[in-house]
Amino acid sequence: MTLAVLDMTDLAAEADLARQFVPAAHRILAELVVGGAALGWVEPPTPDEVTELFDEVAAASEDGNGALRVVYLDRHLIGLGYWLRYSRPTHRHNADLQKIAITTAAQGRGIGRALTTTLIDDARRADIETLTLDIRGDNRNARHLYESLGFRECGRVPNFVAVHENRYDKVCYYLDLRAR
Repeated sequence: MTLAVLDMTDLAAEADLARQFVPAAHRILAELVVGGAALGWVEPPTPDEVTELFDEVAAASEDGNGALRVVYLDRHLIGLGYWLRYSRPTHRHNADLQKIAITTAAQGRGIGRALTTTLIDDARRADIETLTLDIRGDNRNARHLYESLGFRECGRVPNFVAVHENRYDKVCYYLDLRAR
């Protein structure tokens, strides 16, 4: 079995993978949302929403304002994640880590850690000073992963996230990349 973590350039160079990326990403995101994953959607995203999202991420990556990483196992997409630089002039040295998503079947194998570590390294190379993220308060596995990678909790908004009748805290984290 071959595991590969690719960036936008690598993905574009693989015509078959590039062509299949958005449909495969849609399947992963939809599967995870149906299973209750905290990815920002209450209902699974539509294919058009996923296309629009990754068009935005691709444009940001090409401009140096973001980084997309995708994980393939034997040429099958099993994970994805990205960061986007903040657009405000006063925040340009900072970015937000978003949508770390690993298929249910591949979870628990260190793939999320490898993906997140690669995105952190990409952020360092792009001169990002602080990487932020927010998670739903009940997402213990994500909290453990991010804290083990050096992220520190910097705020909590009680009952901020609404998923149907359930309410969850929004927990904010940061990683200071200047300190390392």
